[in-house]
Amino acid sequence: QVQLVESGGGLVQPGGSLRLSCAASGFTFSNYAMSWYRQAPGKERELVARITNTGDITTYEDSVKGRFTISRDNARNTVYLQMDSLKPEDTAVYYCRNYDPFRGRVYWGQGTQVIVSS
Repeated sequence: QVQLVESGGGLVQPGGSLRLSCAASGFTFSNYAMSWYRQAPGKERELVARITNTGDITTYEDSVKGRFTISRDNARNTVYLQMDSLKPEDTAVYYCRNYDPFRGRVYWGQGTQVIVSS
């Protein structure tokens, strides 16, 4: 079955960096776009970044443009989110997401907590 396992979260000071990873299994990873979402306390889950299956097109939520970079390694079935110049408002649980349009199903990882605080 589809599994998405995030890692790399933690506590970081403002201005710092973190790199999140999402290891995927149970489907042909190179055939699907992948996304990162986040959910802050008391807020709805929001799209942070998306990357096409080949990695040639990436899109970002406005508040993270120029600070976050999404990438993927199809040989390792892994998608990454490099987060630089972190701000306290980036504090959230970050989730990896896969959407299968053929089955009409959405798959989520368990999430990884990111806390940006001094």
